[in-house]
Amino acid sequence: MKPYYVKLTEGLAARGFRVGLTVHDRMTLLAEVAASDAFHIVDHGGQRHARVLNTGIAYVYPFWNLDPWGIRAMSSISEKTFDAKALDVDAATTFADRLRKRWVVARKSRYEQPIARAKIPSDCIAVFLQSESHRDTRETCHLDLRQMVKALMARADPRPIVIKPHPLDPDPSTRRFLARIAGRDARITLVDANIHDILAQAAVCVTINSAVGIEAMMHGRPVVLCGQTDFHHGAVTVTSADAMDNAIAQAITTNWPHDAFLYWYFGLNCLNAGKETLVYDFLAKVAQTGFALAR
Repeated sequence: MKPYYVKLTEGLAARGFRVGLTVHDRMTLLAEVAASDAFHIVDHGGQRHARVLNTGIAYVYPFWNLDPWGIRAMSSISEKTFDAKALDVDAATTFADRLRKRWVVARKSRYEQPIARAKIPSDCIAVFLQSESHRDTRETCHLDLRQMVKALMARADPRPIVIKPHPLDPDPSTRRFLARIAGRDARITLVDANIHDILAQAAVCVTINSAVGIEAMMHGRPVVLCGQTDFHHGAVTVTSADAMDNAIAQAITTNWPHDAFLYWYFGLNCLNAGKETLVYDFLAKVAQTGFALAR
């Protein structure tokens, strides 16, 4: 098991809670929950019940969603209100600086990145693709990969368009499509460079709902999203191709409170698996559902 689950299971057992582990079957989950009186923590879950919280990596380690609706794009954070003015500015800056040290300075990401530094055109539109064979990506698109790229090509904007395909996309037709449009539009450059090299030169980051949107915020770059997310509060969301032009303009001209948002999303709405208080924070999330922990 991932260290997160080891810490939770061992920590809960040490405090006298009964802990059981079972295979997650989406088809039978709700029936299993209904047949028991226990509270259920579901790995990569997306189903709702009074005695269920869904958990999974919240884009970047060591943060995890623990949520009644689902994880990442499906989480209930999407419906919460973000108010930057209500947050402690110093706490937000300190928190965001720690994130930048761990990810931006170290040039790390969720997936392995090239070590060699790449030369990227400055002031570019940075486009990060996802694999649409992944269930959650397919279900949450407002624009699919091709619609997103074509909408960018249709804009009368001389800026370079730098496209990074997803490293785990298994569909060879994606590469053929990209090679074809790169041959037709001189603005387009296809790269497999380190995410942070690209973001360092970007005027704006465009993606469906990839974790790179969060990494762009760490760089202080504006973000345009083409899918459902639970971090839309810090970005502009496009729901149709003809809205792309206005979305880019709005994203670039807005003064985004990225540090405050990163602090609010991760620090106040997620679990930090690296904290010594993980088990207590976990129990607080369970208690918030109304479940009596004494049971």
